Amino acid sequence: MELLLRDLLARELVCAPHVVARLAARLAADPPSVVEVAERLTPDQRLGRRALPSPLPLTPAVERAFAELELSERDRTLLLAQTLRSGDDLGTLVAFDGRSVRELAASPVGALLVIHAGRVRLSDPRHSVWIQALSTSARTAEVHSRLAGLHAALGDEDAAAWHRARASLTGDPAAARTLVGAARRLLSAGREERALALAREAAAHVSGHRRDGAMLLAGLAAVGAGLAGDAVHDLGSLYPRASARLRGRALGGLLVAQTFVLGAVPDVDPALFRPRSAKGRAAWRDWTRAAGLAALLCAERGDRAPMRLWLDAVREGAAVVGAETDLREPVVALCWLLAGDSEVGDGEGEGPLCGTLLRALRLAARGDIEQGLRLLRDDSPLADLAPDHLVPGLERSPLVRAYRAVAETLLLVWRGDIGAARERLLRAAVELPVALPFAGLGVVLARRLDLAVRGEIGPVAHALTAVLPVGGGVDGLVDRAIEAFLAGAVDAAGAAVELWRDGGAPEPVLGVPGLEEVAVAAQVQRAASGPVTPPDLAVARDLRVRLLAASAGSWPSERDDVRETARTLRSPFARARVELVLGLQHAVRDDHLAARMHLQRAERLFEAAGADAWARAARDRIDRLDTTAAQLVPAPERLSVCRSVWRRRLTARELDVAMLAVRGAGNREIGRELSVSVRTVEVHLGRVFAKLEVRNRVELTALAHRTERHL
Repeated sequence: MELLLRDLLARELVCAPHVVARLAARLAADPPSVVEVAERLTPDQRLGRRALPSPLPLTPAVERAFAELELSERDRTLLLAQTLRSGDDLGTLVAFDGRSVRELAASPVGALLVIHAGRVRLSDPRHSVWIQALSTSARTAEVHSRLAGLHAALGDEDAAAWHRARASLTGDPAAARTLVGAARRLLSAGREERALALAREAAAHVSGHRRDGAMLLAGLAAVGAGLAGDAVHDLGSLYPRASARLRGRALGGLLVAQTFVLGAVPDVDPALFRPRSAKGRAAWRDWTRAAGLAALLCAERGDRAPMRLWLDAVREGAAVVGAETDLREPVVALCWLLAGDSEVGDGEGEGPLCGTLLRALRLAARGDIEQGLRLLRDDSPLADLAPDHLVPGLERSPLVRAYRAVAETLLLVWRGDIGAARERLLRAAVELPVALPFAGLGVVLARRLDLAVRGEIGPVAHALTAVLPVGGGVDGLVDRAIEAFLAGAVDAAGAAVELWRDGGAPEPVLGVPGLEEVAVAAQVQRAASGPVTPPDLAVARDLRVRLLAASAGSWPSERDDVRETARTLRSPFARARVELVLGLQHAVRDDHLAARMHLQRAERLFEAAGADAWARAARDRIDRLDTTAAQLVPAPERLSVCRSVWRRRLTARELDVAMLAVRGAGNREIGRELSVSVRTVEVHLGRVFAKLEVRNRVELTALAHRTERHL
């Protein structure tokens, strides 16, 4: 998978990981076939915003693969039938063809089939692309018609209706009714893409209100599948001509889909869609549900003002339909949790979002990460059978499952299990639209986890980044800073952090570990409203800040207090980063024995967390300690790391004076260089000594070299 993604990225054919996984499954993981098909897809299809075409386009690579294949008309018809039907039972295929199983297996087409335990499938899924491309529309309709009759005789009305509709040239309203019912059942079972296909087929055979109903079902299926572009098209087709009832039912899904496409929640007034009559309870519930979804989308993005506006609508609608307990309370609680205040609202609902997700995040934010993980990992057949009043019918959808997968990854990060978190997200990325939940949190996690384990951002994370809409992109400055810091380029890391801070220091509302190791305490203090993190991680972050801010006078007490508090941290990753900063600060103060002890402890903890790149960074710092000071003393004019670190404590003129002093220039020489008086140089130098807590030029020069060596 990574090789395929890397190849596609190199060709500027960016595909969502789960799209590449589906292409690989349907093209026998043949790289040339995958690349050629990807070239023929639209950008929205490659990024997972629209469904893949069915069948996939025939490409030269697939044609070459079967150029020597010769089949009789009967075998071609059987192969086409196997391709067109949705099931895998052998009995139906045998009944269609008329040959016995033994005869079928011995025929030339038998070599193209895998028959086992009463089931049959194609030995190479590319046969499906090949045979459909070579079959005329008349031949395809004929096979569909025969399959329809066969399934009708077997009593399978859903399959019969599908094939009858596909064979029809003039429309089949009766088949459409059956397909709509089948699509609803598939939707509840979590098979959204199949439901989408059936609902769209039904819409092609009817008109008016019945067509609108089928398009509503198709749009909701597209939302659940994460196909935001398809959802906007299908649900948007209901405005303004469909009935008020259908438009009301479509509103929530349309708001979700537009947000995923545009990267921001549509700026609309909830009152514009408020039901006109107080009697229509169903319409009021639809409006309340749509308001709840919009409020959550705003909360994910940290947009508090519109979130409050939509929550007011939730409260109003819930009061009308009596949904305070099952809808209003859990939505309010989840919104405020995502907005940074887990103490607002204690309500809990049922289902995967209003129930499981809310409880898991609340527990983890309050410190009980293990219980939160147990809730999210409960995949038993009895899990989440209760309906979720916020997303009824979509409880098992890929989108809802993606929310749970991203939340589980986040909790593993909070627990300090970096390696396991990355593996969990990689597994989810090839199955689900993980770039959509929580305003792209899955993308941020993928990038940070790659950096922690690999030391660089991998192809899966790069592909996920491209899936985000233009307005919802991630801020890569912190990622750049982490990559530089792990590579030992502290000056580049500090510069990236400063740019990030100048841009407002944007962070996900659900906290993901950043980089405090190169920042000054006063500049990295967290805002009172977020991000949301468990107590353990908040303590670890504060400890790193304290170490960075410690003066020479406060260092002994701060150091000892941080050491004791660090022992209480349960996350191995969080504690390792505190130990790393302790080691670096000891090294700068020329206490190599203590520095080695803390750096070795950091290395072991990083390894336990699965953060291999951070462990290598700790080992690099240890190796620097092991090198003799004479070998490590840099030329004064090359003190780039020292200059970067001091730039955060000194003014621009003080920094120039300090660096010239370290280079050995006297006061008169510094004055001539900077075109200032000797007295001005003396004043600046005195301020430098005070800020850096040294007494003279000798100590200033020694500090410069230690900073360059160990940071």
